[in-house]
Amino acid sequence: MKADFYEMLGVEKGATEKDLKAAFRKLAMQCHPDRNPGDADAERRFKEINEAYETLKDPQKRAAYDRFGHAAFENGGMGAGAGFAGAGGFADIFEDIFGEMMGGGRRRSSGGRERGADLRYNMEITLEEAFNGKTAQIHVPSSITCNECSGSGARPGTQPVTCSMCGGAGRVRAQTGGFFSIERTCPSCHGRGQTIKDPCPKCDGQGRVTEERTLSVNIPAGIEDGTRIRLSGEGEAGARGGPSGDLYIFLSVSPHEFFQREAENLYCTAPISMTTAALGGSFEVATLDGTQTRVKIPEGTQNGRKFRVKGKGMPVMRQNMVGDLIIQVSVETPQNLTKRQRELLEEFDKLSSTENSPQSTGFFNRMKDFFESFGN
Repeated sequence: MKADFYEMLGVEKGATEKDLKAAFRKLAMQCHPDRNPGDADAERRFKEINEAYETLKDPQKRAAYDRFGHAAFENGGMGAGAGFAGAGGFADIFEDIFGEMMGGGRRRSSGGRERGADLRYNMEITLEEAFNGKTAQIHVPSSITCNECSGSGARPGTQPVTCSMCGGAGRVRAQTGGFFSIERTCPSCHGRGQTIKDPCPKCDGQGRVTEERTLSVNIPAGIEDGTRIRLSGEGEAGARGGPSGDLYIFLSVSPHEFFQREAENLYCTAPISMTTAALGGSFEVATLDGTQTRVKIPEGTQNGRKFRVKGKGMPVMRQNMVGDLIIQVSVETPQNLTKRQRELLEEFDKLSSTENSPQSTGFFNRMKDFFESFGN
């Protein structure tokens, strides 16, 4: 008795087309004759699951099967004689499953034209250039369409001819030894479908030559490190008149002497003297927009304190927004003291109280308590 098609594929009766396809793919990979050479049972199983899938993926055949079972296809019924040879949609799913094993999918267009490869160009810019934006000229060595043969690869006055081995299809059939045959890339034209008997002397039949080109690249203001810019059609020329690939420009922003960037904000560390931190004061910093900004320091400023300057950061790309500049102060301890400076500092130290250094006083008092706790 013939097995139920749903059970054969391992799916429920209400399975969707997607479920059917997934189940078939899995079973076809397991039972394919090329993966089980000499295994008659695998060949029989492969033929059965193909018949089941071809029936259930067709709405009309499936409806008839659901109502009448296998009898719907016997004695000249609607599916009689379809079998494996009539698998209209099977070629597509077979290409999906075994395309790589067969030498790849349909990567070439008619006439042997191939799309050119995408190219990568690494560009480094300064933080100032990222702030202001710029138009850069780059020199890219790449393949371009041969102007001698207009990309055909054939000597001017001649044309490529249809491949005699594959008849222009780019693929040939190979018998596996059983009932099954597979397609492979034509070894004569390498899948192009055409051959060139008299190649162009300038490009040696490739339809393209290598040449350095100068391109203009627009770098928008506010662009970030690692941004990728795509120039459509500026990659390698396609073979034999095929479309060109794309050029991808990968941008990196070089480190800056004063500023570090995080998104739209800029960060800067500014050293200040101990007296400025204690007594208060101000200093000026240059910004990327070409101006100077004065930063006021209140008295008693501690090391590491941050000050935010609004609107002095980086512009946000293609938006009317600007980030901020965050300045962190680093209090510098005096060095190379003169005798008089040392005397003054020593006098200041004698006059100091715990109120002048609350953080250090509190820290060492807590440390003392911590140590004394071990004696109890």
